[in-house]
Amino acid sequence: MKSRIALLLLVVLPLLAACGPQKAPADATTAEPAGKATATAPSASASGTATTQVAVVPPAWEGPIPTAGVDYVELAEGQPYAPLNGQVEVAEVFGYVCSHCANFEPLFVAWKSKLPADVKISLVPASLGGPWVTYAQAFYAAETLGVLEQSHEAVFSALHRQHSLSPTATPEQIGSFYAQFGVDPKTFTSTMQGFAVGANINRSRQFAVRSRIEGTPSLVIDGRYLVSVDQRGYGTMLRTAEYLVAQRRAALK
Repeated sequence: MKSRIALLLLVVLPLLAACGPQKAPADATTAEPAGKATATAPSASASGTATTQVAVVPPAWEGPIPTAGVDYVELAEGQPYAPLNGQVEVAEVFGYVCSHCANFEPLFVAWKSKLPADVKISLVPASLGGPWVTYAQAFYAAETLGVLEQSHEAVFSALHRQHSLSPTATPEQIGSFYAQFGVDPKTFTSTMQGFAVGANINRSRQFAVRSRIEGTPSLVIDGRYLVSVDQRGYGTMLRTAEYLVAQRRAALK
């Protein structure tokens, strides 16, 4: 059964959190495409009203075309998380304490390594309350102090495989964990609780509301499309994202 958190909880009940599906999806790999197809897809008009037009189907795309309302959700009022600078953005909304995000992470890492250079990955920690906020603070502190790249996957591993970090760890305990990456624990802890990190937490919450995030992991393509994991599995999720990325790249060209 897939667990979902209503958007109202993101604002009114910050101490509650969801991690997406309660069962790991059966399909844990990206499916191989087969057979060519064409389709139409809705898009937002200048007034914000959804209209239907012929989709820009990527020239090399093969297999079933993902369907709006089934495989992904259109975000008529969505916005990218970060400036695009001519790139196509894939924003991953995740939580370090989410076991499904930990399972998804190695698949996502392999998937994103094959993306073209004009595709931008933005990592967005979900701040759903309690330990979600604490670990979102840790993410932004690591980014601020320049140790995010080497620590990101290590945090997932420490929480879900090695169990050397607790989901309910204090900022001081988390600071001690990050010491292995060459940062002073006290500096890390104070950075977690600083103004800049707080501003990023608010920004990530606003993005989650705009993007209609109901669980993690989720992918948001260019602020236009939301792709959520469900019982069809991580592979379907990534293939849908791949199609939407290719569609956006084709449209921009």
